[in-house]
Amino acid sequence: MLEIAFPDILKREIGHLGIELSLAQLEQFQRYYYELNEWNSRVNLTSVTEWEDVQSRHYLDSLTVALVIPKAVLGSGRFVDVGSGGGFPGVPLLLAFPGMKGTLIEATGKKTAFLEHLKDSLGLEGLEVLNGRAETLAHDPALRESFDIVLARSISGMAALAEMTLPFCRTGGLLVAHKGHNIEDELTAAANAIAVTGGALKEVRPVSLEGLSQRNLVVVEKVSETPERYPRRPGMPSKNPL
Repeated sequence: MLEIAFPDILKREIGHLGIELSLAQLEQFQRYYYELNEWNSRVNLTSVTEWEDVQSRHYLDSLTVALVIPKAVLGSGRFVDVGSGGGFPGVPLLLAFPGMKGTLIEATGKKTAFLEHLKDSLGLEGLEVLNGRAETLAHDPALRESFDIVLARSISGMAALAEMTLPFCRTGGLLVAHKGHNIEDELTAAANAIAVTGGALKEVRPVSLEGLSQRNLVVVEKVSETPERYPRRPGMPSKNPL
């Protein structure tokens, strides 16, 4: 097995997010890196591969969402991670808050296979992995308007992101999107898409931790149901934003 040092950066910085991790949880994060490293040689999961960078740029970055999620939801809520890739931010959130139930949506079959393997390897009983496009799965009655929290870290434009993710969110729930530093123009351009799909911008939370460049969490509250016609067919939200 790959020799990996103890997750010292994660242990040191996690308190800034108001999170406490047990030794067993820290060891799970360590195991997560081992699996990520092993699979990344066959499946393009991430370009961030050094252990210290993974702790900062994947684990801690993922867990910043805890700053804006209500405590009751962190205790026993239900989230969906759209475009999960290597499991970020959904898997770190579930490792830190095992009372939650999470669904990971990933369109690429090989990445879905990794996530299924990770579920078994880490013993994540509260995790479901789905292979498919968000634009299609958001019309599934079992998924639509059913999650307390919707997470998105890898979808680029905020307008497309809103259309593809807000349909999963229940009224009163939250969409939390990871974004970079300068996002004013992007939010302005996305205002119509957010409103049309039932959302309202709640806050933009700046985040800065060791090893992370300035980040913003864009928090959108779901204030009304998404009209049935959204999201449009796969590819349309990105090609022709609302």
